[in-house]
Amino acid sequence: MAARLSHVASRIMGGNGIVSRSVDSSLRLRSGMGLPVGKHIVPDKPLPVNDELVWDNGTPFPEPCIDRIADTVGKYEALAWWASGLGFFVTLGLLARWNDKASKIPYVPKVYPYDNLREELGGEP
Repeated sequence: MAARLSHVASRIMGGNGIVSRSVDSSLRLRSGMGLPVGKHIVPDKPLPVNDELVWDNGTPFPEPCIDRIADTVGKYEALAWWASGLGFFVTLGLLARWNDKASKIPYVPKVYPYDNLREELGGEP
């Protein structure tokens, strides 16, 4: 398929086949590097029970998919962390709503001249 596409691209570009040969050879050999994760092995017998828990990328030392070195968090500890985080954000929202000055004064306070009409409203001269 790739050879046909590179051949069509070469014809469109007006080349004489050099592009198709170079693309075809690089696709066939993958630039000499092989597959990115090692040799693909097709299973010919039943897989082990926990085969999906092992990352086998073709190296001599397959790795476990689950990291068994780090400590895991228990369900009650996770629930405590989740509840405390949720409580923090609920408290923050309630404090923001309690201290909402825009809802207490829904209009812009009017500013009058002459020191906000201090003398006219009965203030000291």
